[in-house]
Amino acid sequence: MEKITVADLATECSVHNQVVLSEAKRLGLYVFSPAATIDTSFAETIRKKIFAQREAEEARVAEAEKKKELETAKKAAAKAKKSEAVEEAAPAKPAPAPVKGKKVPKKAAEKALEAKKEEEAAPRLSLAPRKGRKHYDRGTTEMVEGVVPAATAAAPARPFEMTPSEVAQAFLADVGVAPVEEPPAPPEEGRAAEAESAGPAPSPEPLPRPPEPAPPATTVTRKVIVPKAKILMRTTTQPVAPPHTGERILRGIHERPPGPRPPVPTRLIRRRKPGKVDTPERAPKVVEIPRPPESPEDYKSIAITEGVTLKELAEKMDIKSKYITSINQTLDLEVAQQVCAEFGFRADVISFEQEAESTQEIADDPQDRVPRPPVVTIMGHVDHGKTSLLDAIRETKVAATEAGGITQHIGAYHVDIKGRSIVFLDTPGHEAFTLMRARGAQVTDIVVLVVAADDGVMPQTVEAIHHAKAANVPIVVAINKIDKPGVHPERVKQALSEHGLLAEDWGGDVVTVQVSAKMKTNLDLLLEMILLVADLKDLRANPKRLASGVVLEAKVDIGRGRVATVLVQNGTLRVGDSFVAGAVHGRVRALVNDRGKTILEAGPSMPVEIQGLADLPQAGDSLQVFEDANKARQVAEYRQTRLREQSLRATARLSLQALYEAMKQGTVKELPLILKADVQGSVEVLTDILTKLSTEKVKVRILHTGAGAITETDVLLASASNAIIIGFNVRPERKAQELADSEGVEIRLYTVIYNVANEIKNAMIGMLEYTTRERYLGRAEVRDTFRVPKYGFVAGSYILDGILRRNAEVRLLRDNVVIHEGKIGSLRRFKDDVAEVKTGFECGIGFEHFSDVKVGDIIEAYVTEKVQPTSL
Repeated sequence: MEKITVADLATECSVHNQVVLSEAKRLGLYVFSPAATIDTSFAETIRKKIFAQREAEEARVAEAEKKKELETAKKAAAKAKKSEAVEEAAPAKPAPAPVKGKKVPKKAAEKALEAKKEEEAAPRLSLAPRKGRKHYDRGTTEMVEGVVPAATAAAPARPFEMTPSEVAQAFLADVGVAPVEEPPAPPEEGRAAEAESAGPAPSPEPLPRPPEPAPPATTVTRKVIVPKAKILMRTTTQPVAPPHTGERILRGIHERPPGPRPPVPTRLIRRRKPGKVDTPERAPKVVEIPRPPESPEDYKSIAITEGVTLKELAEKMDIKSKYITSINQTLDLEVAQQVCAEFGFRADVISFEQEAESTQEIADDPQDRVPRPPVVTIMGHVDHGKTSLLDAIRETKVAATEAGGITQHIGAYHVDIKGRSIVFLDTPGHEAFTLMRARGAQVTDIVVLVVAADDGVMPQTVEAIHHAKAANVPIVVAINKIDKPGVHPERVKQALSEHGLLAEDWGGDVVTVQVSAKMKTNLDLLLEMILLVADLKDLRANPKRLASGVVLEAKVDIGRGRVATVLVQNGTLRVGDSFVAGAVHGRVRALVNDRGKTILEAGPSMPVEIQGLADLPQAGDSLQVFEDANKARQVAEYRQTRLREQSLRATARLSLQALYEAMKQGTVKELPLILKADVQGSVEVLTDILTKLSTEKVKVRILHTGAGAITETDVLLASASNAIIIGFNVRPERKAQELADSEGVEIRLYTVIYNVANEIKNAMIGMLEYTTRERYLGRAEVRDTFRVPKYGFVAGSYILDGILRRNAEVRLLRDNVVIHEGKIGSLRRFKDDVAEVKTGFECGIGFEHFSDVKVGDIIEAYVTEKVQPTSL
């Protein structure tokens, strides 16, 4: 089934990678990286959903814009309508605002009291609300002499229509004044038709003005909520108070719809008995603990890293802190998985590097990914010309400086070719360097398989093919040494086709180039093919993210301390960055490129040497830069703790197993060794080779390994454990050599790695016990038996073949059944004692402590010999 990556699908839909990952998670696909692939059927579902969401969003935005335009049009119409109403209405001057806080004089108060009594005696029209109507919300109107003015602004839309006379009658009925026949009023410009037909009203006697209370600081004029038509003041036959000429009385009226009044909202107050406090009992709070799902398929998947804390685990499971107590406690992975299972989650354990890689890939902007140089690994059999080919490309003499002409560890070189860069990794070809070849295939983009035209396909060539195929890396075949006479490159192609590598000129897809490293033939063509394959892969990286890479080698330099060769795979490594490499943390103090120059930063696909390591990492460890130095230290310390625990468990298990085997079969001989090499990669290879030499009879016990010179500590350890020190490409310090001579510690130094294996194997063979072997001497037949007083029972025998010797071991057979095994006590011919008797002669044979010999028995003579073993 065809698949598509998350990043490609996000680019196609023009969305962020996180959107596609979220949609995939809703469909039950738990992918964590944009580089992950999903089936096309799921991709189509995600694509349709994203497009549907986009269309719905566009429709929502269009509807919102349409609604906004409609509201704008309504507001404009209302504003125009309001301005027209203001122009029609006669503007009224507001009353002067009284000053708050002034006290009323005593005389004014007495006059106000008398005026109040006269006002109560005279009938008048009051606009004050009735008792109990204070909650009623009224608008505001202005009363001018003889007329009720119109509203200053247009009233809002009404739910029902009423004529002005009906509104006035309803208002008077509401305030408790009986309506009377309406006398005519003087006409005014802009009044309603009812006002024009009305006659003049009689002039009643003026009533005294009521006293004014203490005026407030400010007078708030509310909006009038009245019908659009103007309301005229109704008059009665009884005298009313004349309107004031200098001041205006503000009263509020409000239009009430017909029907019963709405109920006043009240608050229900619970009555309690006096002296008794009602304290309801609180029900116990039930905390519902989540139960794990019954089916494992229902578990949700989350990713946890090494050293996860309770707080981080709770955040990933989205569980509130009431279930978690000590949030800063570090959890063991097994405990964390059990906790996740209790809450219905399935925990997938990943490393810190994987989590950082996944997080940064999700946050990667596709525009930040730029082309990077390809990483090319040169692989092949020993002595097929790998280093010479690379030397011809770099135009340097690296091969001449390596012991035995064999590459001892991975060399990383940066080569500039026609404005483009290629990074080459030279891996060893000897069978002992399987780990290094596998490590080189894991970090490479293209494999150049070097095959000598005179040797053809060899065992290490086949192994290199398997490593490249396992890593899914394209292969470019370089048939070397074509300058030699009598070579047949076509035979090499035939042999490669048997292992699945079919050349392009044979109809396959494997690029094949015939080169000569010695004569520098077709090197440009080989480089062009490498760049062509790299262009087809479209290699890209983001230099703006935190750096990540792989440790190729690690060693101890006398002048610089601990140094590691690192290949930066993504991001940019800078001086001062805090990082973690395996179980080792550090801070970059210096960066040195493959030419020996100090640089400040290294981009993707750049091999560099870094300084500032707290310890030596293992070759092949991942390197990850952290923003927080404390976090890097925490990760490294956790991993070191885990390694110590695993080492202790393995030691205890091996010790118990060794004790059991020793009790069962006896003591097993051991060869204790201490290994020191120049780089950590060579230490790993030596350890792997020597460990494989162990047998049931002799075992290799490696007490200590390390990179760097042989020190006094190594000598003291070897002296205490009777071990041999193996040094590869290193020398002992002067004091260490003197101490070794005085303590009798043997130090063996080597420069070629397979010589170490041969000598250790011979030493192990020398430790083996001698084996016993029977050597056949001869056979005799018993023809008569007799007794001799001095020698006892004697068997007269005839030698059938071979010889019989005195003191030889014999085996007595009767009817081909062994009835006795022992030694010859006496051997006589006639009356003389002889040392041996040859074929065709007769003799008398006496056995030690045995006399049951009969005529016809066969005597076989043999000698047991000890033989030195020649193999393990």
